[in-house]
Amino acid sequence: MAKFRLAASAALLALSFHSSQALADEGMWTFDAFPTARMQKDYGWAPDAKWLGRVQAAAVRLTGGCSASFVSPEGLILTNHHCVVECAQDNSTDKRDLLKDGFVPTRREEELKCPGQQAEVVTAISDVTARVKAAIGASTGEALVKARDAEVARIEKDGCKDGKTTRCEVVTLFGGGQYKLYTYRKYSDVRLAWAPQFQAAFFGGDPDNFNYPRYALDAAFLRAYENGKPVPTPAHLSWNSRAPKVGEATFVVGNPGATQRLFTTDQIAFQREVGLPLTTTILSELRGRLIAAMDESPQQKREGADELFGIENSLKVYIGRQKALNDPAFLRMLGDAEADLKAKTMGKPGIGDPWADTAKAVQAYRDIYVPWRFIVPHSALMDQAMKLVQGAAEREKPNAERLPEFRDSSLELTAKTLLDEAPVYPWMEQLELAWSLSKAREYLGADDPDTRLLLGKESPEGLAERLVGGTTLADPAARKALWEGGRKAIEAPSDPMIVYARKIDARERELKKLVDERYAGPLAEAGARLADARFMAYGNNVYPDATFTLRISYGKVEGWKERGQDVAPVTTIGGAFDRATGAEPFDLASAFAANEAKIDKSLPFDFVTTNDIIGGNSGSPVIDRNGSVIGAAFDGNIHSIGGNYGYQGALNRTVVVSTAAIQHALEVIYPAPALVKELVHK
Repeated sequence: MAKFRLAASAALLALSFHSSQALADEGMWTFDAFPTARMQKDYGWAPDAKWLGRVQAAAVRLTGGCSASFVSPEGLILTNHHCVVECAQDNSTDKRDLLKDGFVPTRREEELKCPGQQAEVVTAISDVTARVKAAIGASTGEALVKARDAEVARIEKDGCKDGKTTRCEVVTLFGGGQYKLYTYRKYSDVRLAWAPQFQAAFFGGDPDNFNYPRYALDAAFLRAYENGKPVPTPAHLSWNSRAPKVGEATFVVGNPGATQRLFTTDQIAFQREVGLPLTTTILSELRGRLIAAMDESPQQKREGADELFGIENSLKVYIGRQKALNDPAFLRMLGDAEADLKAKTMGKPGIGDPWADTAKAVQAYRDIYVPWRFIVPHSALMDQAMKLVQGAAEREKPNAERLPEFRDSSLELTAKTLLDEAPVYPWMEQLELAWSLSKAREYLGADDPDTRLLLGKESPEGLAERLVGGTTLADPAARKALWEGGRKAIEAPSDPMIVYARKIDARERELKKLVDERYAGPLAEAGARLADARFMAYGNNVYPDATFTLRISYGKVEGWKERGQDVAPVTTIGGAFDRATGAEPFDLASAFAANEAKIDKSLPFDFVTTNDIIGGNSGSPVIDRNGSVIGAAFDGNIHSIGGNYGYQGALNRTVVVSTAAIQHALEVIYPAPALVKELVHK
């Protein structure tokens, strides 16, 4: 699924900070700043450096947007089923539907490559704040962004000399208050090793999504390979298929994607008034168009399943966020936190009034948001065309002057995602491109210069049909030839999608300059002073917003009260049979029904904890005090959606699939005896 340009990128918007100190169980902590003393006080115990190091070495980031962990010495990776849906879809055909039937190979030689997927493990974290801030100096606006990005590119290049096995990434924390260099060991050959049926993993469908109780086997296994062989992974988590214990301490280790707890009230207002309403409106229409198209044939229903799953999940998230930001009590909580920080720091030397500067930047962004949002139409083929066009130009520049995804530190992954073979569905490409172009015309206006640039004299539907029908970019060989041919190859072809991408590239670059000058640059400058204010007020008892980098949260197995009723923290496998109605989405997966006599219905299925997580944590191992994995986080309850902006310990819950249920499935529902033997080391 091509990326949506949503309200604005996290890197741009998450540039202030949560004003108060973290509450009990709140926090997505970096491994080099774990709050040992605070947890010791809350729980009477806290992990030591050796425990943290062992867990960090086993934690995996999947570049497709999920978390995971090594759970055997032979490269076996535990994650969620919904994190491998795209891989299963890419390897499916009309005759072999891996979503409908699941995937249970009998030999490792049958494990399937996942296009575009890469697994990464953090090997080092170093502070490069002084170096980046020195490069920025007194720069402002676009000049600040250029100076910062150039130094980041140099640091990343200096940090990773071996680009084949390592990747370096400089991460902005606290809105520019800190910069850290993360070094990764990367594995570019990731294969699907086991997956249950989609209906088992997503039992209850969209109605159950972000809700609880749950009865979902949302688990899967991948395997990392290198030189055609499974990767030796002596640093891995111990597998423990015991039941979770109510009240026991739990740790979630993963890569939360992005939070906006660092927003000022002006940034919150932009989300509430502009970004979220627009996003939910247009995604709702896309969902309707896609469902109608999928109903046209069984083939399109199969091909569109992954896309629909992603859209419906996104819609629920954005609707939930909008609801949270229209809750007076929730807004008051956020406003009180900001007021407390202002009272402690505003006007002090080195701080000034960064809130006013942020407000000015957000106001400027309101004027350019819509054209920036819609200038690049949405489709997988369009995304590929833009990468090819921009890549040809960017790779001619010095490394320090390139756009981030074309820097030396990112170039190999960019090429992998662009060139790996994966199916393209023309009907879906045409549908999404036409939808995107029609929304651009609707929000920009028919007479807007950007609308005329995007459409000329064509209709959205006609243009989409011409571009998709005439392009060769669905062929990986064609993409490879254009990528390797550079500027000469890009400027020569008559491929309509490439010609179109060349036409809009200049305008996107022009808009990026405006965004950097009026919004990103001023926010980075204000963000650094806001970070200084936070440290001045609260010391080091604070955590940065999520950045899709490795974090650890602690909590416990615990339910909550919903409308005055206690919600039990653990469900059983038998509950799925009780919940089943025989009608979608509450129909049992066929393997569950066929093996009912063998299934131990008393075993724990899913459970909830107070751990603080967000999107991107999907697949994160849930670890006990002994460092063993007892589950994989796959969702949050409905209250956790507001956790994007603030954590509420009495309500926010992480939803976990238990290792007890996963192992039982491996033994009797989707039998994989070799995997069981590998997990328990017998």
